[in-house]
Amino acid sequence: MRWRNTGTGLLWISPWIVGFACFTILPLALGVWYSMTDWTLLEAPIPVGTENYERLLGDQVVHVALWNTLLYIVITIPLLTVASIALAILLSRPARFQALWRVAVFAPSVLPLVALATIFKLMYDGELGVVNRGLDAVGVQGPEWFASETWAMVAIILMNLWVVGPAMVIYLASLRDVPRDLNEAASIDGVTWWGRLVHVTLPMISPVILFNVIIGLINAAQVFVVPYIMTGGGPNRGTYFWSMYVYDAAFRYGDMGYASTLGIVQFLAILLLTIGLLLVGRRFVFYRGAMP
Repeated sequence: MRWRNTGTGLLWISPWIVGFACFTILPLALGVWYSMTDWTLLEAPIPVGTENYERLLGDQVVHVALWNTLLYIVITIPLLTVASIALAILLSRPARFQALWRVAVFAPSVLPLVALATIFKLMYDGELGVVNRGLDAVGVQGPEWFASETWAMVAIILMNLWVVGPAMVIYLASLRDVPRDLNEAASIDGVTWWGRLVHVTLPMISPVILFNVIIGLINAAQVFVVPYIMTGGGPNRGTYFWSMYVYDAAFRYGDMGYASTLGIVQFLAILLLTIGLLLVGRRFVFYRGAMP
């Protein structure tokens, strides 16, 4: 009976198993194989062992791409987390046209990233862009956003604040699950609004914060479309990220073996960072019915 039940269960989930094997396990295994070959897409792969990994250690472009990606992650994740939580708290309060404001915050996330990146590239134009025109209106001289490594990175980070909608919606749903009696008890005891936020609300939604941070980390570590369209890597590769190097190595330089190496390293780095966040979450994330 147990074997029959197991077979029935496997039969029901077999479409997922086949899809996972064909579109996840197989590409990953092929990526590992190709990372140890010299393959130009036009000829058969030639095994070279760990030569591509040794080359990666001495590649100066790798150092630049790694630094830019880490910098982007370190700045973007906290900024998006704070912004999305603040918007969720603000939009969870009763107000006129509440549904309209929620839709207005979420709507930009529906637009394709290519369209958003193109729009913001025009907005950041040094002479005709609305950003610099707005700064000029208040007496501030706007910078040449894409002529400076620093300002180009700032422009990309600020653009990402435009797509806080999905995280905000998840936080909105989690705020509804915060027990009102806890906030009421804290309020009766004289705890301020900030104290209730820090000691009641945030601990109760900490699993959702961990989830959004992990999703944000995965997306930030693979950032490609926005910097590729807006800056193309920026001056002196100031906004040249890891995924852009993977793309260039594969399709611009025709070095698919080395691109596979970069992709595998990126996958392992994201995996290790995710595991690290989950381990940290075991200490700081509160789950109902369990001690943090």
